[in-house]
Amino acid sequence: MAAARRIEAAADPVDVAVGARIRLLRKMRGLSQQALAETAGVTFQQIQKYERGANRVSASMLARIAGALEAPVSELFGEAGGRASAIDDVAALLAQPGALELLRAYAKLPRGAPRAALVEFVRTLGRAAAEPEAE
Repeated sequence: MAAARRIEAAADPVDVAVGARIRLLRKMRGLSQQALAETAGVTFQQIQKYERGANRVSASMLARIAGALEAPVSELFGEAGGRASAIDDVAALLAQPGALELLRAYAKLPRGAPRAALVEFVRTLGRAAAEPEAE
């Protein structure tokens, strides 16, 4: 695991951004890594590496993945061309496990108090998690 973290730490920001977009679009389409891998002709482990930015996606593989996700290649690469953008920040946040599901559940809530209560609850959880444990 430590080796994987070192690889990710050295990953090119463009590769990480492309991987985050692949993961986000895959989840939005309701595809598993296995399903995407089968369509693209690689192993699910390879898809995992692409999504983490640990491995670069070749142009031909990018085209196959884009086709499987029914998205233009430009959507996977992004208009920012590797520079950090608001879209990249949102893609990275939504790539977190459970984030997309949480957002979908939030969108189903009525506007007003229920949404505000959920946001406050999650903020409170975040603050509690960030505080050092009392001994």
